[in-house]
Amino acid sequence: MKQIFVSAVLVAAGSSRRMGGKNKLLLPLAGEPVVVHTARAFERCAEIDEIIIVTRAESIPQFEQLMKTAGIGKCRAVTAGGGTRQESVWRGLMAANEACTHYAIHDGARPLCTPALLRRVIKDAVQYGAATAGVPAKDTMKVVDDQHRILDTPDRASLYHTQTPQVFEAALYRAAAETARAQGKDFTDDCQLLENSGVRVYMSEGAYTNIKITTPEDLLFARAVLEERDTPM
Repeated sequence: MKQIFVSAVLVAAGSSRRMGGKNKLLLPLAGEPVVVHTARAFERCAEIDEIIIVTRAESIPQFEQLMKTAGIGKCRAVTAGGGTRQESVWRGLMAANEACTHYAIHDGARPLCTPALLRRVIKDAVQYGAATAGVPAKDTMKVVDDQHRILDTPDRASLYHTQTPQVFEAALYRAAAETARAQGKDFTDDCQLLENSGVRVYMSEGAYTNIKITTPEDLLFARAVLEERDTPM
């Protein structure tokens, strides 16, 4: 792999509405907050040079202390997010080292990402310019109208569930973000931001265990996965 500098941006500024208003990043998971598990995977990945966490302004001191206590030495900054995901990611990128060649953007609420998965996506992004983790859809997918009536059944063979990390050449991402701002567009997915400017994003091999903690049921699954990982073979 050619010489690169990867800045990881962990987006942890959501509202956690489906968790009853509790900050899901701070919920306990196998003895530690969710966000600590997330950050540790990036800390242990040699290809990651620094970590920036984007969170709510009022949570910054708590997140800074969590990273210090957990020994996350790559944490360069904890910064405040914006009104949308796109704005929050941008604020994180503005805190990155000027030497950065690639951004690795990840949901702070995906604590089951592994260094190996992260490494795969980085490798593909270096080759293709932009890459995201994802897994093939297992279920039959339906397109419905606003009254929940089925309109179409797309071919499952071409459908993937997109995950994070999503890794991009820094210059490509910045240009795409400027294009979206000029168009007055705001995207909740960083791949879509790149697609909007004509960039093809490569689909890397993700993992079905790489879930995003959104509801209480997700925590149950995450605990089971971590217990399985800790069980000797």
